[in-house]
Amino acid sequence: MKTLHEVGTLGGWMNDVLISWGIPSEYANMFDEFVVAALIILLAVGLNYFFQAIVVGGIKRYARRFPYRWNTLLVKRKVVHHLLHVVPGVLIYLLLPLAFVKGKDMLVFSQRICAVYIIVAILLTLNAMLLVMLDIYNSKKIRKNHPIRGLVQVCQVVLFFLGGILIVATLINKSPITLFAGLGAAATVLMLVFKDSILGFVSGVQLSANDMLRIGDWVTLPNGMADGIVQEITLNTVKIQNWDNTITTIPPYTMVNSTFQNWRGMQESGGRRVDKRIWLDLDTIRFSTPEELERIRKEVPLMSDYVPAEGEMPTNSQLYREYIERYLMSLPVVNQDLDLIIAQKEPTERGLPIRVYFFSRVKAWKQYEHIQSDIFDHLLGMAPRFSLKLYQGI
Repeated sequence: MKTLHEVGTLGGWMNDVLISWGIPSEYANMFDEFVVAALIILLAVGLNYFFQAIVVGGIKRYARRFPYRWNTLLVKRKVVHHLLHVVPGVLIYLLLPLAFVKGKDMLVFSQRICAVYIIVAILLTLNAMLLVMLDIYNSKKIRKNHPIRGLVQVCQVVLFFLGGILIVATLINKSPITLFAGLGAAATVLMLVFKDSILGFVSGVQLSANDMLRIGDWVTLPNGMADGIVQEITLNTVKIQNWDNTITTIPPYTMVNSTFQNWRGMQESGGRRVDKRIWLDLDTIRFSTPEELERIRKEVPLMSDYVPAEGEMPTNSQLYREYIERYLMSLPVVNQDLDLIIAQKEPTERGLPIRVYFFSRVKAWKQYEHIQSDIFDHLLGMAPRFSLKLYQGI
């Protein structure tokens, strides 16, 4: 009887074993090498589970005990898990010639399948490493200014494209270079298939290089398509969470080719602009008498020290504008270092507009709306003190 130690006789040894079990020789000759191949695969799978339990289990325990960023991400993205799958693939590939001695065609086919398995395991490992690098980068503050998710996605596309070429070349037993040469004829089809990805990548580079968009920016698109905070910038989409908590996804090239408003400058500045108008009834505007001016000084503390220029007879509208400016300058919430303008504009059929322009130190939307509403409630309520009426239309 053949022994295990005789190189290249595993099939013959299994043949003898099958016959000794009472299996007819014609069936033993047919299945002996397949049984050996199955035993080799079971051995490799068992070794894979063993290494997974020892290595991956050890890394998980180490990560729980010493939770550093890198080892936690290695466990999360299964880098070592995918890498260890290469071991059984290589083992089976090397041992298959001992199984298929008679069936050369089956040996070639099996080794090609095994090579594909190894390539896939390596691709998954490299992809997991890319995701680990992305996670580490996203944990840094710089990621808001220079998001690289789109770049990583491009690397993933290239990685799996090259991996696909290698897999096809392995299965049909052709050189990958030959396949790449043949892709020239299919370039147009590939451009159509990857059109959005190519446009997205180019647009993402433009958005990042020109600092047009960052994660966390408040952006407003025309026609109400989106109005909210940028949550994610990827190869094919820009994800915006609107103020009503809905999500709008827009291709990056749409952001480049069309206009959009980025409120980052306001968020980084010392205040948020308020620019409104108070409409006065033209029929109520008149010169103030000395008695009326004295009444205003007594009733309105902020005007107590107001003295008109010598020989000047101010109008009630002029006094009202002076009061608005003094009132805004007295409020801590108004940024005095930025423009504060109270101006009378040209009269219209709606009355006389008084433009009130200033900057609120508070920029958060809810508080900002409260502040400006309270300020204009006060200003509208103070208009009758100056014998003024607000225009309300016909």
